[in-house]
Amino acid sequence: MNGKDSELLDIVLVLWKRKWAIIIPGLIVVIIAVAISFMLPLKWDVDAIIQPSRLLIATTAGKFEEVDVVEPRQLAGQINQDAYTTKVADELKIDIRKFPSFNAENLRDTKLVKVTVRDEDTVQALKIVTLIFNNLKIELDKKVDVEIKGIDTEIAAFENNIRQNEIRIKVCGNTINLKRLEIQDQNNAIKTKDNTIKKKNYELQTKDLDIQSKEIDKEKIKKEIESDFNKIKISEERVRSLLEEMKSVKTRIDKLDEQLRIALAQKTPTTDAVSFLLYTNEVQQNLRYYNTLDERLSLERITQENLNMGIRSKEGLIRQADNQIQQIKTQQDAIRADIANVDTEIAVIKTDIDKIANEIEVVKNDIEKISNENNPSINGIKLLQDQKGRFDYAKFIKEPTVSIHPVSPNKRAIGLVSGAFGFVIFALFVLIQEALEKRKFRSKPGS
Repeated sequence: MNGKDSELLDIVLVLWKRKWAIIIPGLIVVIIAVAISFMLPLKWDVDAIIQPSRLLIATTAGKFEEVDVVEPRQLAGQINQDAYTTKVADELKIDIRKFPSFNAENLRDTKLVKVTVRDEDTVQALKIVTLIFNNLKIELDKKVDVEIKGIDTEIAAFENNIRQNEIRIKVCGNTINLKRLEIQDQNNAIKTKDNTIKKKNYELQTKDLDIQSKEIDKEKIKKEIESDFNKIKISEERVRSLLEEMKSVKTRIDKLDEQLRIALAQKTPTTDAVSFLLYTNEVQQNLRYYNTLDERLSLERITQENLNMGIRSKEGLIRQADNQIQQIKTQQDAIRADIANVDTEIAVIKTDIDKIANEIEVVKNDIEKISNENNPSINGIKLLQDQKGRFDYAKFIKEPTVSIHPVSPNKRAIGLVSGAFGFVIFALFVLIQEALEKRKFRSKPGS
């Protein structure tokens, strides 16, 4: 056994030798401390768990993370450093020197702060915890309010942009309606032009019917002229027949005249009166017949003249009908020219309609473009509202609660601490006393 082990054994032997000098006084100290603890006022703990205000912050990676306005550990430090003590004491009219003890700590592995106030008056302690939280909430929520106000400003800007775009879309819609009205007017104009063309075509048909009617009249007149020519030919045949007949009658009359002159020249008394009478009657009969033939010849010539006059008149009617047909054809050409002009006008109107339709498509594309411009604003509003909705104001996770049992004085802890302290003190006292006695014994002569 070395020297250190020998000294330790000596100490243990000394303590064991005088154990009652250590135990009895130590027990007396414990009894006194426990007795004193019964006389101390009872205190309770009032605690609450607080969640600090939180913001949603965009990271460099473009993601959002929830960040505490103040680090829970820093917030607990502020509370412990009496950041709110004076204000709470003034509000509750508590002497700052008599302000109850309190403690704030960041709960491990959380972003929560636990605040504990120890006081005899639980009502006052509850008020203290509540006031600490209220003052803390005012300070922390200001930063959240600033962020929310900034977000509201951004949302208002997005909404204003959307409203402006909606106004632009409405203007574009009105433009489209006006363009459609223009197209409707143009279609109405086309209908009017179509009706004009139908009317002109009807006029053409009417003119065609007039031409056909004139052609029919011409054919009728031509047939009448042909009939008149045939009548003239027949009349000429009659005239030739009459002339031949008249020539024959004239020849007979001349023969009778010659025979009459011969008979008169011979002057036969018996036959003179009878022959003269017979020749005279025959001559008269031939003359009457000749006159009749002459009258018939005159009538035929008059008939021919009338027929020729009728033919000339009818030829005039044909020429007149040709002129009228030519005039009608000229009118038809003018109508066709009008139809061509109207068709050209319709083509121009249709071109204008196509142009307006293209303009409508351009405006529709503008509307779609403007609507697409709204998408970032709408998404931005949703994102900001989502971000705003994820902001948290400071709040109690656990409302201020009074401990079920008093936490002070802790009689068991007082007994254990006073007992341990007493045993240590009296053990030291015994060791010191033993050391002094040994030194005194060694200092005596002859020891």
